[in-house]
Amino acid sequence: MSAPSRSDVPPTSIGIDLREEGVVVEYLDGRTTLYRGVPDAVEGSVTAGPGKETHVLVTDPTETEGVMTYVNDYNTDDEILEESGVGRVLVEEGERDEVFPGVIVGRTDQRNEVVADPEIAGGRVFVFVEDGWTEGSFEIVEGPEDGLDAHR
Repeated sequence: MSAPSRSDVPPTSIGIDLREEGVVVEYLDGRTTLYRGVPDAVEGSVTAGPGKETHVLVTDPTETEGVMTYVNDYNTDDEILEESGVGRVLVEEGERDEVFPGVIVGRTDQRNEVVADPEIAGGRVFVFVEDGWTEGSFEIVEGPEDGLDAHR
């Protein structure tokens, strides 16, 4: 029996519903997930602690669809991601990758960092950070003060 595949997977457009209680994501396979709570507004970037799952969601201008990518997720098989429409990017220590126009992810000291400029992204940029005990929801509302080029 071979080991499950873990590689970059491109995302597909999925349904989004922004509600008072949080952000609902509807996957291509019909499942839904609620990221609870109103996301905290942040400027420039979000850095997740070591061991935290990091999910990046960029909406379209209508805020009813978007693309979601998991950063450095080693638990979910490629086939499951493809069926759900969720993408995955694997970023090595010290690397950076522009996963969507205006959205850069990187890895430093075992921490995932998401740097974004919503104006360039063309929609809202949400970052969800979680582990088995805690969840954090963030919306990057403004690009980094030093510009995106400083983070490429």
